[in-house]
Amino acid sequence: MTARPEFEFVTLACRDKRIGNCPQVADNIPGVVALRDSARPDEVVTFASADWVALVAETARGMGLTA
Repeated sequence: MTARPEFEFVTLACRDKRIGNCPQVADNIPGVVALRDSARPDEVVTFASADWVALVAETARGMGLTA
């Protein structure tokens, strides 16, 4: 079994801090972006950096936003 990298998560935004389920992101590992819900810290989703950039760009386009 491969050891999981030590991601350093930060909270992006929190709808209601009293609930404690805020999205968190880590980009301290080169080439990897990791996401998790603060309420479920053991469940981590990872993306290659290029895939994350493409996902964010496509989502922004779908919402009518431009960079």
